[in-house]
Amino acid sequence: MYFAGVDLAWGTRSPTGVAVLDDDGRLVSTCAVRDDDEILAALRPYLHGDCVVAFDAPLVVTNPTGQRPAETALNRDFRRFEAGTHAVNTAKPEFANGPRAARLAAALGLDLDPRAPSARRAIEVYPHAATVALFRLERTLKYKAKPGRTVDRLRSELLLLMDVVEKLAHADVPLCVAEHREWVALRNQVATAHRKCDLRRAEDPVDAVVCAYVALYAQRRPADVTIYGDVATGSIVTPSLR
Repeated sequence: MYFAGVDLAWGTRSPTGVAVLDDDGRLVSTCAVRDDDEILAALRPYLHGDCVVAFDAPLVVTNPTGQRPAETALNRDFRRFEAGTHAVNTAKPEFANGPRAARLAAALGLDLDPRAPSARRAIEVYPHAATVALFRLERTLKYKAKPGRTVDRLRSELLLLMDVVEKLAHADVPLCVAEHREWVALRNQVATAHRKCDLRRAEDPVDAVVCAYVALYAQRRPADVTIYGDVATGSIVTPSLR
């Protein structure tokens, strides 16, 4: 069984991170791609059989305005950690013709119900909330480029995220990434980055690894995840706050 993570851009101009873990939590692939064909090409070699694919992107959007119930509920728990989600609705052009993630899930033949017993499922995840819950952070790590954040700070925060991800090798649900050549290359890219764009290229595959781990974690520890929302209006799966 494979567990994949897709840090999906809302359009094809920005890169999408893709990562795949095997049944033992070992990283087998991670990369950054752009269009849907490239995303599917990166995933398909691993998804012939049982799988869970975790998308950092909405799979179901039916509300014409405002937030989905899943976002409202998740924000209630995670806003104090600065891990609230953005509102999505069909008035936004990215979702007017249906979510991009849903089209990719359909192309892969995945069930969109996170509670279903299906052997091939897609789930929506949110890395900021997941890292807060998994690593018991007091606030989200500030590795996303925003006004006022320097390259040095972004680099430091992204390296911190990579550090705690590597420590999951010793978790009850292990994740083994540190020796994988693509992960080593990402770490070197981050450590030597002098521009925000260099960090941005590494950020998406790292987020994809977090997404893939949430898929693995949800499969191994279903009692320790929270599913916000429902299949009809959209749901977000994340490790539970403790």
